Amino acid sequence: MKYWGKTALAAALAIAAGGPAVAGDIVWARDGDIDSLDPHRATSTLSRQVWYQIYDSLLEFDDSGAPVPNLAKSWEIAQDGTLVTFVLNEGITCHDGTPFNADDVIWTAERALGEDNPSLTKSSWGDISEVEKIDDLTVAFHLATPFGAFVPFMADQFTSMLCDSNAAADDFGTGSAIGTGPWKFASWTKGAEVVLEKNPDYVNYGRPIDNPGPPLSDRLIMRTMPEAQTRMAGLRTGELQVIVPPIQEVKSLQDDPGVEVYVAQGTGQNMFLQFAVNRPPFDDKRARQAVSHAIDKDLAIKVVYGDIVERQYCPISKGVFGNDPEFCKQYDQDYDPEKAKALLAELGYGPDKPMEVTLATWTGDSRERMLQMLQNQLKKVNIVANIEVMDIGTLNARDTQENNKAEGPGYMDLMGWTWFDPDLLYLLWHSPGAYQGFQTPELDKILEDMRTTVDPDARKEIVHAAFKILLEEAGQVPIYTPGWSWLYAVSADAPGFKIGPFNRALFNAIDH
Repeated sequence: MKYWGKTALAAALAIAAGGPAVAGDIVWARDGDIDSLDPHRATSTLSRQVWYQIYDSLLEFDDSGAPVPNLAKSWEIAQDGTLVTFVLNEGITCHDGTPFNADDVIWTAERALGEDNPSLTKSSWGDISEVEKIDDLTVAFHLATPFGAFVPFMADQFTSMLCDSNAAADDFGTGSAIGTGPWKFASWTKGAEVVLEKNPDYVNYGRPIDNPGPPLSDRLIMRTMPEAQTRMAGLRTGELQVIVPPIQEVKSLQDDPGVEVYVAQGTGQNMFLQFAVNRPPFDDKRARQAVSHAIDKDLAIKVVYGDIVERQYCPISKGVFGNDPEFCKQYDQDYDPEKAKALLAELGYGPDKPMEVTLATWTGDSRERMLQMLQNQLKKVNIVANIEVMDIGTLNARDTQENNKAEGPGYMDLMGWTWFDPDLLYLLWHSPGAYQGFQTPELDKILEDMRTTVDPDARKEIVHAAFKILLEEAGQVPIYTPGWSWLYAVSADAPGFKIGPFNRALFNAIDH
């Protein structure tokens, strides 16, 4: 392991971020930068982590992942599910000192749902026909049809409430951001750091952290440090309080009395294989099933990640409504290389004619090593997998491109998505789908019913019907959870850190 001397490290940090941290600062070093301060203009985990510090949502998730009051002290759902009314807490102020009220909620929602430049997650808001101001502290959302995921979505970062004073800022999202959260935006130096200052007026109505008021520290600084060993050295010399640790260093950090390693649980993250299904070989479910049978998922997980991830059986992650491993195991393709060979033989593949495919993923978190494990296992059943690794933006675009190609070698990738609700299945697999890949008319109908069903028991049955199709057809092959940015190494001199549900980092109780 390469260690930096404290003086050399401080100089490196000063060059990278404009100066060393001071007392009262929490410095969190991550491997990448945000895309935007605007919750309507990005979807990355790196961005969402920052939004969560600046903004609050109407609701919050408690430790069990259930929605609870936050900016809104109560909500009521009409019997037919098409009207949801929120009553706001009194006395909440925006970071610029203006009162937070129904006008801010309406401005946020109308901006997200607008025709000209809507939120990138507009479809996740449901079919909203009107957002009505009842009075200064009461807002009603009118839906054209019931939407089972609407209430939990009001606890997500994508529905962060924006103060309407942001409308006057030409640089909102890049140089300004006004919310009601525990930390106030101070500056963003692209590629280097985001600096936040504590909100002295903050009142915690819903966040699952043992601090009812403002943060205990003065500033929260999120520094961009792609080099893992620089982050490691900074943590050990005290220049950094929180880092994203490299997978291969987790064991040494766990053995270090000066460091506490946190492994996020209930992240909502799901890592799975998906396929370009609009051309051979993966237009035939036998080819997809063969891949699933060929992979010893438990062994691959153990070798690459040890005990810091779990086997995933369902198309949505552990902790998300409807997840039921015992149900999903009924339709999973067990590790059976002989069955994989037999399926491939039916398609004309064998030792003299292997099935050649591309196997892709995005950089980081030992995913390339996971692909190497899968590559070796696939080779044993006469599948030659050529590995490609790229950034996540390129991978997202590539997946759609591959599903629109009529010719070329087979293509599959190790992809990850995170969501708080099985509505994720609609986003991914209802035609045309996020990547225009696997879809069937039967699945479309099931997913439409899932969206408009509010009763939990009935909705769970529908979710399981969708699972059955995705797993039997191997449209999606779940492998493990979590999958990215779920590890935090925290200095022992900064106690009070907590990871909330769905991988939400809480710094309010750190007194540094």
